[in-house]
Amino acid sequence: MDATSGKSKNGVGKGRLRDAEATKLRILVAAKSDFAKNGLGGARVDVIAAKAKANKRMIYHYFGSKDNLFQAVIENAYHDIRTAEQKLNLDDLDPKDALERLVRFTWQYYLKNPEFITLVNSENLHRAKHVKRSELIKAETRKFVAMVSGILERGVSSGDFRAGIDPVQLNITIAAIGYYYLTNRFTGSIIFERDLMEKDALNERLEFNIDTIMRLVSA
Repeated sequence: MDATSGKSKNGVGKGRLRDAEATKLRILVAAKSDFAKNGLGGARVDVIAAKAKANKRMIYHYFGSKDNLFQAVIENAYHDIRTAEQKLNLDDLDPKDALERLVRFTWQYYLKNPEFITLVNSENLHRAKHVKRSELIKAETRKFVAMVSGILERGVSSGDFRAGIDPVQLNITIAAIGYYYLTNRFTGSIIFERDLMEKDALNERLEFNIDTIMRLVSA
């Protein structure tokens, strides 16, 4: 027990650790918002610090640089979607139901997490230099590909899916048919003279995505 404070030294240490973790979390949340809005080049450390109710010194203390902070944000972004995919428990479902659930999830995730799309766009502008050095992203994506591969294998065994489908190609297609629609929603709405983000249009698109993928894999 600390005679001057009445608190155990261990308790004080735990309190400081909680404060540090809370500060890092606020910085990451603020950084995600600013990077998604302005990209790596346009984001400003002082703006992020103000939003996080921290200071620039703390950002450099915890992350070292703006580039390293973006690295942490992009890793968290991929970690969040990969974790959510694993929680779908697709291995417990009939292969057709599992694949449909994955298509629905991907579309809904993009709608609910628009920052993910803009962060990925920003990372592609930088030629994936942060993803390249992230073993976490690579490891979690391997698990995801294995999960999709398992769905396909079960579908082939049940006679529902044709053989020879590459799970990576399938995942790219599932992502692309939702990703392209949403990243081009403004120009598309003008060019095709319909509101692509209207509720019925979004539901129609989801059903089209599901039908497209199911036809693609069907035996």
